[in-house]
Amino acid sequence: MVIGVMQIELDIPGAMSLKDKRRVVKSIKDSCHRHHMVSVAEVGALDVWNRAMLGVSVVSNSGMVAGQVLDRVTERVRSVLDCEVVDSSREILRGDSLVVTEERDGLDGLEREMYARAEAVV
Repeated sequence: MVIGVMQIELDIPGAMSLKDKRRVVKSIKDSCHRHHMVSVAEVGALDVWNRAMLGVSVVSNSGMVAGQVLDRVTERVRSVLDCEVVDSSREILRGDSLVVTEERDGLDGLEREMYARAEAVV
């Protein structure tokens, strides 16, 4: 099992309210899920009008396929005219690296939960 995880930070210069921001974010989330069958959630900068941080994940049996899906998602997000990609990072996790240990004290709650759920699947 391979899990591809990506975090994308967006600048939304036209947003003048949280409602404007939610419209752009919802459009991106729905489009990525519909076209690429990935999970997408807003994971940061929740109260900032012109910034959004999205988390994207995909499960596959191949690291190459997971990477290709994340590449296509990145291109789709970059093509949205209402926002600009400020930063992105991604990681490909393989089945043998999904073991959660007590040494991971630096993880925040979301990361801990993600690793715990992945460990339960393995």
